[in-house]
Amino acid sequence: MKLSVLVPVFNEAATVEAALKRILGVDYPCEVEVVVVDDGSTDATRELLGRVDDPRARVVHHPVNKGKGAAIRTASEAATGDYMIICDADLEYAPEEIPQLLAPVLAGETQLVYGTRSFGSHTAYSFWYVLGNKAVTMFANVVYDCWISDLETCFKLMPLPLYRELDIRSAGFGMEAEVTGKLLARGMRPFEVPISYKARSREEGKKLTWKDGVEALWILTRERVRSQPR
Repeated sequence: MKLSVLVPVFNEAATVEAALKRILGVDYPCEVEVVVVDDGSTDATRELLGRVDDPRARVVHHPVNKGKGAAIRTASEAATGDYMIICDADLEYAPEEIPQLLAPVLAGETQLVYGTRSFGSHTAYSFWYVLGNKAVTMFANVVYDCWISDLETCFKLMPLPLYRELDIRSAGFGMEAEVTGKLLARGMRPFEVPISYKARSREEGKKLTWKDGVEALWILTRERVRSQPR
């Protein structure tokens, strides 16, 4: 088995080097490649990525910013693994925990794994951020008649061919809702593994806003309607 770690990056000069060092430093139980997509960064990110010399890592550049969904689409097209997982370069997630998500796959228990966050008081960005995440997740549970814990988690592990087959078109953060909506519409339920999380503040570079939550609700509704038999 070969795992492709897809890393979308936009203006992450403060953390990208440390993030890639940690991602590449993980003791993976399988072969791994890291596909980084610089999504039109305007800070020193591009220069820092030029220093990456690990043979397992590959860097692709977008000439202009297109959004997280577009960056992941580019990364998935360039990847060569059997499975893929998304890992942001902002250090909110711990790459060292990726093997925990791989474990149920390697054990033959599932093909789809989500890393779920608990949002402790010392890790949450704000009340409204956590409430928004829980509201979007609950909405998905009601609309799709299921029970998942964290729809918006970055840590989504699945076969690479499956992700490509989903044909995710949301260019921005809405891709998280589109991925989950399309999976749930197929009757697929993720195997959930608890993970740690440390949210950044707005000053530190947090990019999500309330508009992304509204978009997620729209996307979940759209995908549910599309999945209904006619």
